[in-house]
Amino acid sequence: MYKHILIPTDGSPQSRKAIREGIALAKKLGARVTGFYSPEQYEVLAYGEYFPPNLISRAEWSKRSEQTAEKHLAPIEKAAKAANLRYEGYFKESIAPWQAIVDAAKRKKCDLIFMASHGRTGLQGLVLGSQAAKVLSHSTVPVLIHKAKKR
Repeated sequence: MYKHILIPTDGSPQSRKAIREGIALAKKLGARVTGFYSPEQYEVLAYGEYFPPNLISRAEWSKRSEQTAEKHLAPIEKAAKAANLRYEGYFKESIAPWQAIVDAAKRKKCDLIFMASHGRTGLQGLVLGSQAAKVLSHSTVPVLIHKAKKR
């Protein structure tokens, strides 16, 4: 059925639960796994000739982004290796995580995206938006949304 599953993470508790379930599904299917994380894209918000005094360089931003990506991808790698699954980690900076997830699935030739939903509703969902809903509506590959049970 599915041979290559993309498991995106944002490092949240919901994502950690989805990682466990995504790895379990991959194990049952004998699929390989690509873990994905999308750190924020580097942007300098300058006002006229004023630059913030704590502005970091593009190189420092990239270094920090890579460290953060490694931190968030480590649980996926650990779980995949424990399940004896082929694993690859991938990250790409973006201002729109949903777009980065859709692009990552295409670039890595994944045939399923398995991701968490934060389950935001009402005004919070409207203001913050739903990355999962955007992935679901824009992806050309199947998307399986994991929504953890509330306790």
